[in-house]
Amino acid sequence: MQRLKKFFSDIFREMRKVSWPKRKELTRYTITVLTTVAFFAIFFGVIDLGISKLIRVILE
Repeated sequence: MQRLKKFFSDIFREMRKVSWPKRKELTRYTITVLTTVAFFAIFFGVIDLGISKLIRVILE
């Protein structure tokens, strides 16, 4: 039980040392991540569509 208590105590101590991003930084990072995810989703969707059509043409 003592080890568990020390473990959580250490966690709280380390969390106080963390440098959390400011609101402006967090907004910028969030927009960057969402834009990147959207770009790759569209990119791979187009690639998948192209490969699917190519395979259909080859098989017909």
